[in-house]
Amino acid sequence: YSINPQRMKVFKFGGASSNTVERIINTGNIIKSFKGEKILIIISAMGKTTNALEKVVDAFFAGRKEDALQLFEQVKESHLSTLKYLITLNWQQAENQLKDFFTEVEWLLHDKPVRGYDYYYDQIVCCGELLSTSLVSIYLNEAGVKNKWVDVRDIVRTDDNFRDAYINWNYTQQKVKADIEPLFTDFDIVITQGFIGATDENESTTLGREGSDFSAAIFANILDAESQTIWKDVEAVMNADPKEFADAENIYALSYREVVEMAYYGAQVIHPKTIKPLENKNIPLHVRCFLNPQLPGTVISSKPVHNLPPVIVLKKDQVLMELSSKDFSFVEEKPMSQLHEMFASIKIRPNLSQNGAISLLCCLDDKAEKIEKLALAASEIFDVQIEKNLTLLTIRHYTPEKIQELTKGKTIVLEQKTTETIQVLMR
Repeated sequence: YSINPQRMKVFKFGGASSNTVERIINTGNIIKSFKGEKILIIISAMGKTTNALEKVVDAFFAGRKEDALQLFEQVKESHLSTLKYLITLNWQQAENQLKDFFTEVEWLLHDKPVRGYDYYYDQIVCCGELLSTSLVSIYLNEAGVKNKWVDVRDIVRTDDNFRDAYINWNYTQQKVKADIEPLFTDFDIVITQGFIGATDENESTTLGREGSDFSAAIFANILDAESQTIWKDVEAVMNADPKEFADAENIYALSYREVVEMAYYGAQVIHPKTIKPLENKNIPLHVRCFLNPQLPGTVISSKPVHNLPPVIVLKKDQVLMELSSKDFSFVEEKPMSQLHEMFASIKIRPNLSQNGAISLLCCLDDKAEKIEKLALAASEIFDVQIEKNLTLLTIRHYTPEKIQELTKGKTIVLEQKTTETIQVLMR
């Protein structure tokens, strides 16, 4: 590998880029256009596969074995049918490889659940990534793009916190250096999975929300990649959700810090944990459109960016919880720390909170059972009042005009403002 000092790229293709035969061929064409470059590629499960596999887990865990097998049969059929239209010469090899993964899941489904839900979730859902990458890898080899497929569970080592596993960086780094790097001597393209890893007991794990972007960042960091690209079905990162705001515009450059801030306030951009490994080595992140690869997309890097348009995040279904001390004592002291313990144990985080002398206001996502649990626990120390059906508006880089336009005709219940960001809770 040291003979070729050329730095590599890391690509991640989302599930929408491989959910039809045409899209897989399109993905192949994008990869072909980078001929001669060294690329590590991660491909998510196809289209709606993850949701379908989640239904398998639910049925299995509820003890409905026949339903689980029936639902899994549908996942098998859709992949085998894609295979039939995609691959001509090596279909037997492809079918055998898929069947190995099917067997892995079915073997489990014939048992009775004896462990926690999250454990079974990870063993079953990880199959989606293994299937999609196998299909694309075999298709590319047939289309003249020589590549090596790798089971990421042999590389990325995690703890056994199923569904939100924590990476063992040292072990993973050694495996990437020993097993992945040398492959680039014989291959320009290495294909593997995101979102999944394995424990030292060889049990599959998943890395939590947006785990495949994070996996790509782990590889980019360890391989000292020149860049990471996430291929999506959007032209670029936008300043607002186009479904909500007709005038949403593309943003072509962002800083790491801005993206983390946007994500913190709930923008569906890039998950903050993806940014850190890239920022540590100053590796730029590109967000590009697989439907139109000619477009420049967005580049996220350490360069500060000025004159951004107002970035808008709208969160509906918000609850305002007002907690007042029962005896007019100050809220700051002991009750505050008890409240934070409640948040932690119920696994809920306020989107906005404001302290008064004897009362505290928290704005939370309306997750019914969590709100109920919290209200019940809090009512032992506080008087609790709740208002539902509110909307939380966050604007970064706000202008007075934008605030006025977006709050017009609404009643403002709570407002917080810094020089960069305003948050308004309204009914």
